[in-house]
Amino acid sequence: MFAVTVVFEIHDGQFETFMPLMIANAQASLKQEPGCSRFDVCTDPERPGEVFLYELYDDEAAFKAHLDTPHFKEFDKTGGPMIAGKTLRTYAQVAS
Repeated sequence: MFAVTVVFEIHDGQFETFMPLMIANAQASLKQEPGCSRFDVCTDPERPGEVFLYELYDDEAAFKAHLDTPHFKEFDKTGGPMIAGKTLRTYAQVAS
């Protein structure tokens, strides 16, 4: 198992446009990528403009394959300019 967390800070006024793009990317990942087993998109009303992702892949190779998919590339191209900041962290499973 390979876990990925991402925290996005979205530019003011872009959240409502960004979220459908993010959700479509998550849904496509789950549907089209056999190595992706979980892709949660989360927000907190206490932190408007922040989006938290929790993704699980079979391994690091499956995550790298995700980054090369057409749906991710489209999301990155369209949604990228709406992102003010991004923190990505990865974790490899050591025990279950």
